Amino acid sequence: MHIFNNFLSSTAFANMTFGNALMIAIGIIFITLAIRKDYEPLLLVPIGFGVVVGNIPPVEGMLLSVYDQGSVLSIIYGGVSQGLFPPLIFLGIGAMTDFSTMLSNPKLVLLGAAAQIGIFLTLLGALYLGFDPAEAGAIGIIGGADGPTAIFLSAKLAPHLLGSIAIAAYSYMALVPVIQPPIMKLLTTKEERLIRMKAPRHVSQREKIIFPIAAFLIAALIAPGAIVLIGMLFFGNLLKESCVTERLANTARNAMIDIVTILLGFSVGASTQAQTFLTPQALLIFGLGALSFSVATAGGVIFAKFMNLFLKDKINPLVGAAGVSAVPDSARVVQMVGQQEDPHNFLLMHAMAPNVAGVLGSAIAAGVLWSVLVV
Repeated sequence: MHIFNNFLSSTAFANMTFGNALMIAIGIIFITLAIRKDYEPLLLVPIGFGVVVGNIPPVEGMLLSVYDQGSVLSIIYGGVSQGLFPPLIFLGIGAMTDFSTMLSNPKLVLLGAAAQIGIFLTLLGALYLGFDPAEAGAIGIIGGADGPTAIFLSAKLAPHLLGSIAIAAYSYMALVPVIQPPIMKLLTTKEERLIRMKAPRHVSQREKIIFPIAAFLIAALIAPGAIVLIGMLFFGNLLKESCVTERLANTARNAMIDIVTILLGFSVGASTQAQTFLTPQALLIFGLGALSFSVATAGGVIFAKFMNLFLKDKINPLVGAAGVSAVPDSARVVQMVGQQEDPHNFLLMHAMAPNVAGVLGSAIAAGVLWSVLVV
């Protein structure tokens, strides 16, 4: 019995808590939603399995968890905590993004800007609930529905909240098809949802090449704190549009972004140990994140309706919901909701304009918050 007791104490069963079991169940739910409901499987499968791995209680004397300095998981997690993975994700996004629709109809950029209202209203809400300014800024960025940006900013402003903020941001990104449609339908009439927009004009190759350089200079001068994110985004886009670095662009948008997504998702999931994750503070962050994302969606839709008061060529207000940074899922949701009303109304390309503008908006907002709130 003495030998058996020694063996039992060396297993994870001895330290398993209800919280660990609950988090393992949540991880399995994430995996199930990804597989059965197709909710962002490229994110939820790595995160869900990471949650399961991270909540196996470590054995005393063995360096196993994300928080054990020198463990394999802590080394991988360094790409998150040190802000390495988010810029690499942005490089891949830039290499796969076509800014043509945004360039052909620049006024749609305003919808991406309007959706960022969720960030700043949530920041105020977090301050009201007792979070300090740096923590409130990191929480507010969830409203951009941009996981890499949320990770990057929280690593700079509130590293102790990184796990909660990252999981909240990616969870709401995965739930875009669930959260956005009811808000979009509530704020629009059937007539508005039936609006057809003019086809975008042709954008020349010269414009596509000049844009990432010019846009980077403008954005970097406005928000120097966003240089790393927007620099990598526009560098990736230049690789794509220059047409002379196709091998590099192909690597950035395929192999590299896939590898980084795997490591980022898994290590973020593994950071959700019940002992550090299941706190009242984390629950507040999840609640504020949901509010932030909903407000951002509503902000884009309402601003599109406001713009229509002054425009001869009307904007379908559904397009405003794509102002959040969940690329390209928000744009796909706009297309889906629009076609429920009119199967021959194609809004996807129009929705991509505020969608990519939202990516820029959230990155610039993060840069501004970092410069203003850094201690």
